[in-house]
Amino acid sequence: MDIKQLKFLIALDETRHFGQAAARCHITQPTLSMRLRSLEEELDLPLVNRGQRFEGFTAPGERVLAWARTVLAAYDGLQAEAAACRGNLVGTLRLGVVPLSSFDPVPLMQRLHAEHPNLRFELSALSSEQILEQLANNRLDLGVSYLERLDGERFDSLAFSETCMGLLYDQRFFSFGDAPLSWKSLIELPLGMLTSGMHFRQSIDHNFHSRGLAPQPLLQTDSVHQLLQAVHGGLCCAVMPLEGGLENLTDHLRLQPIESAQTLARLGLIMRRSAPRSALAEACFAIYQKSSTGS
Repeated sequence: MDIKQLKFLIALDETRHFGQAAARCHITQPTLSMRLRSLEEELDLPLVNRGQRFEGFTAPGERVLAWARTVLAAYDGLQAEAAACRGNLVGTLRLGVVPLSSFDPVPLMQRLHAEHPNLRFELSALSSEQILEQLANNRLDLGVSYLERLDGERFDSLAFSETCMGLLYDQRFFSFGDAPLSWKSLIELPLGMLTSGMHFRQSIDHNFHSRGLAPQPLLQTDSVHQLLQAVHGGLCCAVMPLEGGLENLTDHLRLQPIESAQTLARLGLIMRRSAPRSALAEACFAIYQKSSTGS
């Protein structure tokens, strides 16, 4: 057994296709199949259901796959740790961010990349639950998520400033002057919202309902990209984080503050406490902590 075989197994899980997995790993499909069969023989377990095409993993295969991810994460962490001891950061920093976070990760990534050119980044949009699960399983290095009910014994965190909200609109279709908007004034507008159940949507609903208001959104979607497209097309307006920088995406977008508009819980940068802990995560955590304290 070697690291490459585990990489092949993970690539097959992510692509769900033998040919695509082989292409991702820069080998031929027969080579991929042969190496996976060798792994099955060594473990004396069937890992993959094979037919005319990939048909998923066996029950033992799913369990082996989970271990393969853990082993590969540890291997990557070992390489990153050795590089960090030499004064360099290499590898891939895996960052998970909740949808419509008021935290912009780009400046942090720019700073890290400028200081460590060999560092790469993997950015994922995930729910709060997924972020905590993947941090715990060492599939993420850092998370940006809500700190509500965070287990302080399992995770370190740095709280961000309170998230305020505003109304994002395209000024070619709407105009609201300069004064902050009231929640009552939003009721008559065509509103686009994330689907219920998403944390940011829950904060919006709370702000409306606590004032005895019941919005009827024109559009509901689980895609931030689709929501932004609808706003840019003039179909609707949308309540968004005030400090998210979304109004800078095009020359036509504006973000108008809303009176007394905060999310239910604070966001923060989260890192697992238990070993093995990524050297990349620790470096990024320290840089943000230093910048946030102004030291």
